[in-house]
Amino acid sequence: MLDVAALPEAPWPEGEWEPLALRAATAALEQSPFAEWLTSPTAIEIAVRLTSDDEVQTLNRQYRQKDKPTNVLSFPMVQPDLLDTVTQHSDDGEVILGDIVLAHGVCVAEAAERGISVEDHATHLIVHGVLHLLGYDHMGDGEAEAMEEMERAALASLGLHDPYPVRED
Repeated sequence: MLDVAALPEAPWPEGEWEPLALRAATAALEQSPFAEWLTSPTAIEIAVRLTSDDEVQTLNRQYRQKDKPTNVLSFPMVQPDLLDTVTQHSDDGEVILGDIVLAHGVCVAEAAERGISVEDHATHLIVHGVLHLLGYDHMGDGEAEAMEEMERAALASLGLHDPYPVRED
């Protein structure tokens, strides 16, 4: 079972953020090796905070030593080496997978640059953030390709665009 809480703060507008976040997180999990969590009796919890660029810049500086806003930050609560057994070892039937934070201004600017809606771009960023919570990264080419393929598949399952340009080999 998946439980996703979306917490919009100014300057994010009111909207259907919680259902959007739940759809994005579900699509990401479905494309991962952890798809069975969706039918597990263990509640997998994710919090998505929609906040300002200033707040994201503060978090980025504090946790990543990068003094600038970024589109999405992920804060995993489960160590990657424990993910395979997380539902079997939950004492209370709940696992807090982690938190995802999106920066409003960065998200709006990137959506405009791509010619897509803010909601579609936020969906992509939540999918991306969930994959980070699951231990995926994009530091090396191989890792990036694997993560991007899962993102493409998750977004396609939602009827959304491919966010990555075609690469020439």
